[in-house]
Amino acid sequence: MIRTADIREGRTMRQATTGHEARQAPSAEPVAELRDLAVEVSELRAENEQLRGALTSRAVIDQARGMLMALAPCSGERAWGLLVDVSQHCNVKLRDVAAALVATAEDEAFPDPMRRGLRDALRRLHAPDPP
Repeated sequence: MIRTADIREGRTMRQATTGHEARQAPSAEPVAELRDLAVEVSELRAENEQLRGALTSRAVIDQARGMLMALAPCSGERAWGLLVDVSQHCNVKLRDVAAALVATAEDEAFPDPMRRGLRDALRRLHAPDPP
């Protein structure tokens, strides 16, 4: 029978009933906990870096959308669609298309494939709907 004192002292059922205190190996739990914490910290750092990159990309994409809204003229949703269209047709990441467009405000040339892609996307945007 196990007693309250056995429970308080952390004895197992076998130790309490046989009266033998088995020698226990040092627990590996603290090492495992430290390893788990190190993995979690590493994952959180990676996620933090990804979020920082996403915020930077988002700002550039929003600037490019604003430029298209002023130049096209069109809504924010349509400007987003134009960027996606150019990205897909030119096989370039959307954030890179946006960065190239924003860089034109600093007198950098808009790459020819993207310029052609944007021109074609604008033509599709302003083309009359087929009957």
